Amino acid sequence: MKLGEFKKAIRPLIKECVKEVILEEGILSNVVSEVAKGLQGSIIQEAKPAGPSQEEIRKKEEMLEEQRQERIKRLNESAKMDNIDAFAGTREAPGDPAQGNPLGGVSPGDPGVDISGIVNIAAGKWKHLV
Repeated sequence: MKLGEFKKAIRPLIKECVKEVILEEGILSNVVSEVAKGLQGSIIQEAKPAGPSQEEIRKKEEMLEEQRQERIKRLNESAKMDNIDAFAGTREAPGDPAQGNPLGGVSPGDPGVDISGIVNIAAGKWKHLV
Protein backbone atom coordinates (compact mmCIF):
# COMPACT_ATOMS: atom_id res chain seq x y z
CA MET A 1 0.00 0.00 0.00
CA LYS A 2 1.35 3.38 -0.95
CA LEU A 3 1.57 6.30 1.47
CA GLY A 4 -1.06 8.32 -0.39
CA GLU A 5 -3.55 5.43 -0.28
CA PHE A 6 -2.83 4.87 3.41
CA LYS A 7 -3.54 8.55 4.18
CA LYS A 8 -6.83 8.39 2.26
CA ALA A 9 -7.92 5.38 4.26
CA ILE A 10 -6.84 6.54 7.73
CA ARG A 11 -7.80 10.23 7.53
CA PRO A 12 -11.59 9.68 7.84
CA LEU A 13 -11.01 7.29 10.76
CA ILE A 14 -8.85 9.75 12.69
CA LYS A 15 -11.27 12.58 11.94
CA GLU A 16 -14.16 10.53 13.30
CA CYS A 17 -12.22 9.58 16.46
CA VAL A 18 -11.18 13.16 17.23
CA LYS A 19 -14.70 14.45 16.67
CA GLU A 20 -16.07 11.78 19.00
CA VAL A 21 -13.59 12.55 21.78
CA ILE A 22 -14.07 16.30 21.55
CA LEU A 23 -17.84 16.38 21.34
CA GLU A 24 -19.15 13.25 23.00
CA GLU A 25 -16.75 13.01 25.91
CA GLY A 26 -17.08 16.68 26.83
CA ILE A 27 -13.51 17.80 26.29
CA LEU A 28 -14.60 20.79 24.21
CA SER A 29 -17.00 21.98 26.90
CA ASN A 30 -14.23 21.66 29.53
CA VAL A 31 -11.85 23.74 27.40
CA VAL A 32 -14.50 26.42 26.82
CA SER A 33 -15.41 26.61 30.51
CA GLU A 34 -11.74 26.91 31.53
CA VAL A 35 -11.23 29.75 29.04
CA ALA A 36 -14.36 31.51 30.34
CA LYS A 37 -13.11 31.19 33.93
CA GLY A 38 -9.78 32.68 32.88
CA LEU A 39 -11.51 35.64 31.24
CA GLN A 40 -13.71 36.31 34.28
CA GLY A 41 -10.95 35.73 36.79
CA SER A 42 -9.39 38.34 38.96
CA ILE A 43 -8.19 41.32 37.03
CA ILE A 44 -4.73 42.42 38.02
CA GLN A 45 -4.49 46.14 38.64
CA GLU A 46 -1.36 48.07 39.35
CA ALA A 47 -1.31 49.45 42.85
CA LYS A 48 0.08 52.94 42.70
CA PRO A 49 2.24 53.74 45.70
CA ALA A 50 1.06 56.66 47.73
CA GLY A 51 3.07 59.76 46.95
CA PRO A 52 4.63 61.94 49.62
CA SER A 53 2.21 64.11 51.52
CA GLN A 54 2.30 67.90 51.45
CA GLU A 55 3.78 67.87 54.94
CA GLU A 56 6.63 65.57 53.86
CA ILE A 57 7.32 67.75 50.82
CA ARG A 58 7.40 70.89 52.96
CA LYS A 59 9.79 69.26 55.47
CA LYS A 60 12.11 68.13 52.69
CA GLU A 61 12.12 71.63 51.15
CA GLU A 62 12.95 73.13 54.55
CA MET A 63 15.76 70.63 55.07
CA LEU A 64 17.22 71.41 51.63
CA GLU A 65 17.02 75.15 52.30
CA GLU A 66 18.80 74.69 55.65
CA GLN A 67 21.55 72.71 53.92
CA ARG A 68 21.91 75.43 51.29
CA GLN A 69 22.13 78.15 53.95
CA GLU A 70 24.76 76.10 55.82
CA ARG A 71 26.87 75.76 52.65
CA ILE A 72 26.63 79.52 52.02
CA LYS A 73 27.63 80.21 55.63
CA ARG A 74 30.68 77.91 55.38
CA LEU A 75 31.70 79.53 52.09
CA ASN A 76 31.48 83.02 53.58
CA GLU A 77 33.46 81.95 56.66
CA SER A 78 36.20 80.41 54.53
CA ALA A 79 36.48 83.61 52.50
CA LYS A 80 36.82 85.68 55.70
CA MET A 81 39.54 83.43 57.10
CA ASP A 82 41.77 83.89 54.05
CA ASN A 83 41.23 87.69 53.95
CA ILE A 84 41.21 87.61 50.16
CA ASP A 85 39.82 90.60 48.34
CA ALA A 86 39.08 89.33 44.86
CA PHE A 87 38.64 92.87 43.49
CA ALA A 88 41.74 94.47 45.01
CA GLY A 89 43.62 96.67 42.53
CA THR A 90 40.73 96.92 40.10
CA ARG A 91 38.75 99.96 39.13
CA GLU A 92 35.23 100.43 38.00
CA ALA A 93 34.46 99.73 34.35
CA PRO A 94 33.51 102.73 32.22
CA GLY A 95 29.85 103.31 31.52
CA ASP A 96 27.91 102.35 28.41
CA PRO A 97 29.49 103.61 25.19
CA ALA A 98 27.81 106.64 23.74
CA GLN A 99 26.10 105.96 20.47
CA GLY A 100 28.15 107.16 17.51
CA ASN A 101 31.35 107.51 19.57
CA PRO A 102 33.76 104.59 19.01
CA LEU A 103 35.71 105.39 22.19
CA GLY A 104 32.65 106.23 24.26
CA GLY A 105 33.08 103.28 26.64
CA VAL A 106 36.86 103.57 27.00
CA SER A 107 38.42 105.18 30.02
CA PRO A 108 40.47 108.32 29.23
CA GLY A 109 43.43 106.86 31.15
CA ASP A 110 43.49 103.67 29.05
CA PRO A 111 46.83 103.51 27.16
CA GLY A 112 45.35 101.34 24.42
CA VAL A 113 47.32 98.79 22.40
CA ASP A 114 51.09 99.23 21.94
CA ILE A 115 51.83 99.04 18.19
CA SER A 116 55.49 100.13 18.35
CA GLY A 117 56.61 96.56 17.68
CA ILE A 118 55.03 96.60 14.23
CA VAL A 119 57.53 99.18 13.01
CA ASN A 120 60.42 97.03 14.25
CA ILE A 121 59.10 93.97 12.40
CA ALA A 122 59.32 95.70 9.02
CA ALA A 123 62.82 97.05 9.81
CA GLY A 124 62.65 99.99 7.42
CA LYS A 125 61.08 98.07 4.54
CA TRP A 126 57.79 99.96 4.64
CA LYS A 127 58.40 101.51 1.26
CA HIS A 128 58.64 98.07 -0.31
CA LEU A 129 55.56 96.74 1.53
CA VAL A 130 53.22 99.57 0.59
